[in-house]
Amino acid sequence: MNIGPQHPAAHGVLRMVVTLKGEIVKRVDSHIGLLHRGTEKLMQYKTYSQALPYLDRLDYVSMMANEQAYSLTVEKLMKLHIPVRAAFIRVLFAEITRILNHIMSVTTHALDVGAFTPSLWAFEEREKLMEIYERVSGARMHANYVRPGGVSEDLPLGLVDDLKQFLIQFSSRVDEMEELLTGARIWKERLLKVGYISEIECISLGLTGVLLRSTGNAWDLRKVMPYDSYESFWFGVPVGKIADCYERYCMRAEEMRQAAIIMQQTVDSLPLGAIKSDNRSISSSSRITMKTSMETLIQHFKFFTGGYNVPTGLAYTSVEAPKGEFGVFLASDGGTKPVRAKLRAPGFFNLQAVNALAKNHLIADLITIIGTVDIVFGEIDR
Repeated sequence: MNIGPQHPAAHGVLRMVVTLKGEIVKRVDSHIGLLHRGTEKLMQYKTYSQALPYLDRLDYVSMMANEQAYSLTVEKLMKLHIPVRAAFIRVLFAEITRILNHIMSVTTHALDVGAFTPSLWAFEEREKLMEIYERVSGARMHANYVRPGGVSEDLPLGLVDDLKQFLIQFSSRVDEMEELLTGARIWKERLLKVGYISEIECISLGLTGVLLRSTGNAWDLRKVMPYDSYESFWFGVPVGKIADCYERYCMRAEEMRQAAIIMQQTVDSLPLGAIKSDNRSISSSSRITMKTSMETLIQHFKFFTGGYNVPTGLAYTSVEAPKGEFGVFLASDGGTKPVRAKLRAPGFFNLQAVNALAKNHLIADLITIIGTVDIVFGEIDR
């Protein structure tokens, strides 16, 4: 039986060829590439600054997490250290992005199962965070905010106070969502003991993030290989045991609470200082200075048209994106464009799990399972 490529529960263009025995799923073959855009190849024809916006489009629910991985890779090639304030701001927006992703994941999953109200309530909170995105970058989705060398602009006046106000009430909003779902009989009947996967299967398929941690493996790059300033913050990593759809839902709800804890620490201890490197070869000039200095105007023009040279070498950096490990590999020949770009998109790996998760379950459970895998089709069709 064909599911897709227009199935409303697939959140994009995905075709699945499902082999059935009665109503029991025996095999799921995922057909990808229906939205293929050749992102990795396109990046090789752009300067390092011009390639950055492609990362926003790759996963349009976890934008700044992708930018962060790319920026860290360029900085590794250039052996560049960014200011502490810039690192704190990156962590702040990485956790805002995690909440944005998980709200989308949990509420659309609930819609697929038949619960409509959680999306109405939770998307109000998501809208507040999208406004924060817009205030720092001018864009709600494709931010182009986290850049090699730091971030593009400092936080505007009043934003920290607004974030503190948001954090005061956010945990109670998660509680309200859980009151509707966590103990609901229909929700539990649809999710409990559905979509089990073992730790060995997760590792063999290259799965990370919530899928891997639901098996009891506490692998989280923010803890085991801290980047930017994550080593400065206290937070918990939700770990499961049963590894079914219900537990993955509960873990995402808890991850939103932990993200809020990290955000609270960043806004309480945000240091003063620069928000980008003072290395003019990688950081654009201030727009205020650009309007009064001819030399700065020339530097600004050359920066965005010609780009900057990155030393010869290979580098790979990964971050704990909301869907799992997101990694960027870049090869440089010393020029202004990467000679090779390779992206490790977690959604692409997560899709491999659908066959293992759905096997021997009812066809009606397949949509429930896809909802907890957490995939975005920009990542799959990169």
